[in-house]
Amino acid sequence: MERFVYADNAATTKISQPVLDAMLPFLTEQYGNPSSLYRFGNQAKRAIEKARQDVADVLGADPFEIIFTGCGTEADNWVKEIMRSLQKKGKNHLITSVAEHHALLHSAQRLEKEGFEVTYIPIDSKGQINPEDIKKAIRPETGLVSIMFANNEIGTIYPIREIGAICREAGVLFHTDAVQAAGHVKINVKEMNIDMLSLSAHKFHGPKGVGAFYCRRGIPLTSLIDGGAQERGKRAGTENVAGIVGLATALKIANDTMEETNRRVSAMCDRLIDGILSSVPQCRLNGSRENRLAGNCNISFLGIEGESLLLRLDLAGIAASSGSACASSSLDPSHVLLAIGLPHEVAHGSVRLSLSDFNTDEDVDYILEKLPEIVSTLRSMSPMWEDMQKGKISYDL
Repeated sequence: MERFVYADNAATTKISQPVLDAMLPFLTEQYGNPSSLYRFGNQAKRAIEKARQDVADVLGADPFEIIFTGCGTEADNWVKEIMRSLQKKGKNHLITSVAEHHALLHSAQRLEKEGFEVTYIPIDSKGQINPEDIKKAIRPETGLVSIMFANNEIGTIYPIREIGAICREAGVLFHTDAVQAAGHVKINVKEMNIDMLSLSAHKFHGPKGVGAFYCRRGIPLTSLIDGGAQERGKRAGTENVAGIVGLATALKIANDTMEETNRRVSAMCDRLIDGILSSVPQCRLNGSRENRLAGNCNISFLGIEGESLLLRLDLAGIAASSGSACASSSLDPSHVLLAIGLPHEVAHGSVRLSLSDFNTDEDVDYILEKLPEIVSTLRSMSPMWEDMQKGKISYDL
């Protein structure tokens, strides 16, 4: 292996040194239980409340509205509990999109099995959602709209402010899965009329195993985990103090450095996208080029399978993915790529390269050196590519 390039930051990111430094005291010296009444426990409790304030400040929220969770997926699952509460008021209709993370889609499917109605809003060929489609889908029994802030596979950023305004005017609650967006896009929950929001620390150089759920004051929230009074009685269990401190530290750093980081990462990603599109024939960029997360590069290559491409990239020392890490064991093509209109064969030949501020221009150079060679090799062994060259099959990119 000549070198190693990590280009799967949409799956998880490297924890930064300042974040690790902030966490270590709560793993070694200040390890008290936050629920204990003595001074040693109070040190941990104060650290959690400072972290809660820091997260609230970044989001434009009140500390009371922040609940720490085990991950973004757990936070997304609160949508089920809220819908179950709303059902008692005759609100049994949920609106979401076809392109959500499986944490939300599987929650929606569970609700359907319980008798709830769910409307799945389509996305266009660039992965964008039309707010008017949401407005038209709202009806008297609609309780909640849940639309992700930015797509985890193709990087398209959705018009959250417009969607929030529509929901607020209609008197419908609005949740957004901001796991991919938090730390990368400026978010103000009050200005954007966001009622609930999910995020996860490991997407912005924080630790794995900790997330947060914002829930606007006044929204009735039932307990997700019973057994204790932690997190206002909504999520029982001894708090992950070090993880919570790490989340808040990472989010604050990401928010403070966002403009410069996005400028640098976007420049690298643009060069990567342009380099691939110019050097590899018969490939296409998936998602919006304009409204896109700075580090996301999702490309489909005709005539090959994404799994083979990922394995070859790995052998060359390049870590990438074919989409959501949570669905990496599935042999089915990405539901997001199918939703933007790609045929199964084209969707199967896709790869996601996602960069962060830990990447370098040399990393981009290396990917641009190796990837075209690998695609060419795989196509030389592909019956599908051979049929395409003979004109037996064709695809419109």
